[in-house]
Amino acid sequence: MPQLDVGGATLVYDDEGPRDSAEVPLVFVHGWTANRRRWDHQTAHFSARRRVVRLDLRGHGESTGAGARTIEEPARDVLALLDHIGVERCALVGHSMGGMIAQTIALAHPARVERMVLVGSIGRMTYSRGRGLLMAASMLVPYRLFVAANIRRAFAPGYPREEIRAHIRASAATPREVVMTLYGAMRAFDVLDRAGEISVPTLMVHGYHDVQLPVRQMLRMAGACPDAVVRILDAGHELPLEKPAELTSALDSFLTAKP
Repeated sequence: MPQLDVGGATLVYDDEGPRDSAEVPLVFVHGWTANRRRWDHQTAHFSARRRVVRLDLRGHGESTGAGARTIEEPARDVLALLDHIGVERCALVGHSMGGMIAQTIALAHPARVERMVLVGSIGRMTYSRGRGLLMAASMLVPYRLFVAANIRRAFAPGYPREEIRAHIRASAATPREVVMTLYGAMRAFDVLDRAGEISVPTLMVHGYHDVQLPVRQMLRMAGACPDAVVRILDAGHELPLEKPAELTSALDSFLTAKP
């Protein structure tokens, strides 16, 4: 398994697909408490014809390292990995917190990003009064219950309960310090007023039933982003798990469309 030591962390990553493809590499960044396996369906589809890179962010999955206090920190990790494997320019796909990382990279280093896809992600963390109260209450309970309360809300009604329980177990395996520190980093994330500066073609894919990051918040960002394409799917927040084939199809259409 390829690894990269950077900034006190060891990042585990996959680098698959043909190196001689005419298309830029496709880079996937997972969300909070997840890991690179979120992108299994997309990796299997796209790596047949183009280079595909995905990583476990520090402290997640098989990677080590302490939690980050700002979104800029994991963004630097992603850029360090791209430098390490010789990827100068890519199509960047991020889910949830991974989308925040993608936005940070696209705003600071637009030359590195040919296209960007934000999956269930927004430019500013804004909580309703109800969710704010829920989050405050959940932080007072044991760590596993805090994770469980958040993961259950991430899926649309009707998603298999046993699968949700499996994802709760996997997420709870992420160290508490990593989860809680990054939770603070996400709460502080705010680039909404800079959405108009995003200069790369951007696809925003969101779940209609997403209560973690409601679709209306994504639409607010899309209205300010000059090259945004919006797709709404019948799902919750966990699009890569709930609607993997539909998400792959949306990515395929966007990535193959002429700019």
